[in-house]
Amino acid sequence: MRKSQLIIFLKFALIVTLFVAAILIAKALNIHELLQQALVWVRSLDSFGVIAFIIIYNLATVLFIPGSALTLGGGAIFGVFWGSIYVFFAATIGATFAFLIGRYLSRDRISQLLEKYPKFQAVDRAVAREGLKIVFLTRLSPLFPFNLLNYAFGITQVSTKDYILGSIGMIPGTVMYVYIGSLTSDLAMIGMETPQANPFLQWSLRIIGFAATVAVSLYVTRIARQALDHDLND
Repeated sequence: MRKSQLIIFLKFALIVTLFVAAILIAKALNIHELLQQALVWVRSLDSFGVIAFIIIYNLATVLFIPGSALTLGGGAIFGVFWGSIYVFFAATIGATFAFLIGRYLSRDRISQLLEKYPKFQAVDRAVAREGLKIVFLTRLSPLFPFNLLNYAFGITQVSTKDYILGSIGMIPGTVMYVYIGSLTSDLAMIGMETPQANPFLQWSLRIIGFAATVAVSLYVTRIARQALDHDLND
């Protein structure tokens, strides 16, 4: 194994290790209870609570901590309208931080590795050209892990601009979770039991998510095939 490949492998192993460590630490520290305490603290800060909420959400995103409890809490504390705005803003900033960390941590080494595999370079360029659509569709789908996806996009050629604009796809899911959270008055119950939301809205979100999952799978497959065909014909 060459030195450059070894470095790439070690960085990948480090990311996986950190991800696993974050899960184990979260369980050991009872992260759910800590998030509940953080939400109670945010509510006690009144107008300054918005800033604290955004900072906590950013940290959770970067540290692989699931943000669903914070999203529900945003609805419980700020209501549907402002809660949706604050959560979307916080999630977008946190996702962008993680994206940039992934890019500056691994992108250069990945590029060096791809230089030896022209076919993968072609696919990477094709994905980059359609980055906005791909990011948007993956954000619509609940099947793609939000926190991990932030870092994964960082090692592609997707532009920062397309990545941020594609975050618009988070809006339907964000509004739905915030709405569900707004039905809970007791922050201690966040994540413990899910209030019954409008069934029509729930099924609408599921259908949108399923359609987005199918669409992005077919779309990425198609542009990858086109890139490879173009590369083979050159």
